[in-house]
Amino acid sequence: MTDSIHYDDRETMDPERREAGLFARLPAQIALAKAKAPAMARLLAEVDAPAIRDRTALATLPVLRKSELTARQAAEPPFGGLNAEGPGELAHLFMSPGPIYDPQGSGPDPFRFARACWAAGFRPGDVVHNTLAYHFTPGGWMFDTGARAVGCAVIPAGGGNTEQQLAAIAQLKPTAFTGMPSFLKLLLERQEEAGQAATITKALVTGEALTQTLRQELGRRGVTVGQVYGTADLGQIAYEGPTSEGMILDEDLIVEIVRPGTGDPVPEGEIGEVVVTTFSGTYPLIRFATGDLSAFMAGTSPCGRTGMRLRGWLGRADQTTKIRGMFVHPGQVAQALKAVGGISRARLVVTNPEGRDTAVLRCEVPEAGANDLAGRLADAFRTAANLRAEVELVTPGALPGDGKVIEDARIYD
Repeated sequence: MTDSIHYDDRETMDPERREAGLFARLPAQIALAKAKAPAMARLLAEVDAPAIRDRTALATLPVLRKSELTARQAAEPPFGGLNAEGPGELAHLFMSPGPIYDPQGSGPDPFRFARACWAAGFRPGDVVHNTLAYHFTPGGWMFDTGARAVGCAVIPAGGGNTEQQLAAIAQLKPTAFTGMPSFLKLLLERQEEAGQAATITKALVTGEALTQTLRQELGRRGVTVGQVYGTADLGQIAYEGPTSEGMILDEDLIVEIVRPGTGDPVPEGEIGEVVVTTFSGTYPLIRFATGDLSAFMAGTSPCGRTGMRLRGWLGRADQTTKIRGMFVHPGQVAQALKAVGGISRARLVVTNPEGRDTAVLRCEVPEAGANDLAGRLADAFRTAANLRAEVELVTPGALPGDGKVIEDARIYD
């Protein structure tokens, strides 16, 4: 820890030096995944690890989707063959809804949450009231290990039991909070109703939207709030600096934004699916598609941290929709576009005029009326999705860059 603002010198590193350092480490990480995680070995069997040294090369690797984990783990328990350490070598084995099972390796900060805690103002000697669940799921442990790595003491409150939580807060007088922002608001309101003096002045939150109104409400009650974005599989992905302008990427990840249903990176600033490559020795996930939508922000944070930034969580990439009794997902749209070629971007728009489902595949092409492209696209989509769709050719830039590949615009009375 170098100063009162930044957790360490890596946070202010020259961006080009950071990028070069991450990709210098990547070949060894791919080699480790192939050597120790059987499923990764199969997935990356044809990959020449030493050749993967930049984003262009990384984008040629297959994508591993979070949506596949339940089936993979059922076929190859407990972790779908994606783990590089055996169950007996782990610190914890978690079960999240799905169910999805996740391994936790050993070490003082295995989920890398210390950075987020530090950016939120947590410091050695703080007492943290942690309201994330510890039972089966890793949420509570993520914040617990991060706060303790910073030098804080932790009250392992977990969720619910509001009266018991208020009693613990009154007796133990925590200075910091971790959990969902709405629950923090509830606790502060209940303290006020009971005439109990508030001691919490800082918070790190997750799990639901932190609206500007809610942030301001907590601020009026004397609490400075930061956010963290993480998943059970990957740990911390990004965290909010003290300026609240975007979320800064973790120093030990490579993050891409790709078009949903594909592994193709989108133009900078466009919304797409968050795909993460981790340097974990326990769970070496390469090009792991989270199912979350976000976008990169230009420039660097005013707080002095130089890492790439995300705009935050912008929705889900899994836009699977049932049309006339058939499930259609973004991958099928991508399959149709690939079969024809030359399509920069497309969106399947579903409406229901007079109660009947209608699908229109809108495609951006340089010359909207060129050749028999519409007919070939219609045939390709029918082959990919077993469903008829009209095709509308539009000029580049006509479709919004919001990450949607399937737009369900149906209206139900």
